[in-house]
Amino acid sequence: MRSKNYHLQFITHHNNRYSYIDSARLALEGGCRWVQLRMKGVDADVLELSARSVQSLCREYGATFIIDDDVLLAKRIGADGVHLGKEDMPIAEAREILGSEYIIGATVNSFEDILQLVSSSRPDYFGCGPLRFTTTKERLAPTLGFEGYREIMRRMRDANITTPLVAIGGITKDDITPLLQCGVNGIALSGSVLNADDPIAKMRDIAYIFKQNSHITYK
Repeated sequence: MRSKNYHLQFITHHNNRYSYIDSARLALEGGCRWVQLRMKGVDADVLELSARSVQSLCREYGATFIIDDDVLLAKRIGADGVHLGKEDMPIAEAREILGSEYIIGATVNSFEDILQLVSSSRPDYFGCGPLRFTTTKERLAPTLGFEGYREIMRRMRDANITTPLVAIGGITKDDITPLLQCGVNGIALSGSVLNADDPIAKMRDIAYIFKQNSHITYK
C-alpha cells in the first residue's frame, strides 16, 4: 500500500477536452500524488478498464490510488483503498472485505457524522464538505464555508478525534491557505484543476502552495 499522504488529493472528472483518465494523468504530471477515481453511472466494464489504466499511471508516479464506492473492484485489482459515501457500503463491512492494509475514506458533512463514524467504525480519513456549491457532485449537502470547517475542527480537537480531515467541494487555489488555517489536514480538488487553461500548471501552483504553507497552525 502507498503512503497515506492525505494532504493534496485529486478526484477524477471530465469535460469536453479531457477524459477521466486524462484528468488523472494531468494531476499526476502536476505533482499530485493521490488520485481518487470517481466515475458515477458508468458501465462496470468501463469502470474496471478505466481503474486499471489510472492505477497504472499512479504506480508510474508513485501515487496513492483510491476507487470511489466500489469495494469489490478495489479488492479485485489491488487498489490502495476505497472512498465510501454516506449511502455506500458500511465501513465495517468494507473493512471485513479489504482488511487493514487498505485505506478507507468516508464522506462526512458535519461533526455529528464524524462522531457517529468514530464510535462505530473508524475510517482512515474523512472527506468533509462541501466548502461551496459545486457542479461535480449530485445531491450536494449543505455548504460549510470556512466557519463551518473551523467549528468542525475545533470540536474534533475538543473530542480528541485525530482522524485526518480533507476538505472538498468547490475548492479553488485561493481557498487553500484559508482552509489550512481552519485546521484541515488536506484538500481535495477536481473541477478547479481540470477546467483551468493549463491543468498541469494549475496543479503545480497548488502543490507549491501546500509546500509554502506546511508551517500553518490552527487559528
